[in-house]
Amino acid sequence: MANTPQSKKRARQNESRFTVNKARRSRIRTYLRKVEEAIASGNKDAAIAALRDAQPELMRGVTKGVLHKNTAARKMSRLSSRVKALS
Repeated sequence: MANTPQSKKRARQNESRFTVNKARRSRIRTYLRKVEEAIASGNKDAAIAALRDAQPELMRGVTKGVLHKNTAARKMSRLSSRVKALS
């Protein structure tokens, strides 16, 4: 339980940041799921388009502090190699 004014303010800030970051993570996951679905359907053009849409969203997550830089890079690398492997 927050007692001091500083800790009360910090608790309020954490709560509001949590909701914003939760929305950002959800948005990123939605874009990644669209790429996954395009890969599963076997449509290379749709997968490439979905990957292009997902890239800036992942990088935005990095700049906003939701994702680590290497995590985003790893996800992009794995997805792009899977898209490239489609015939």
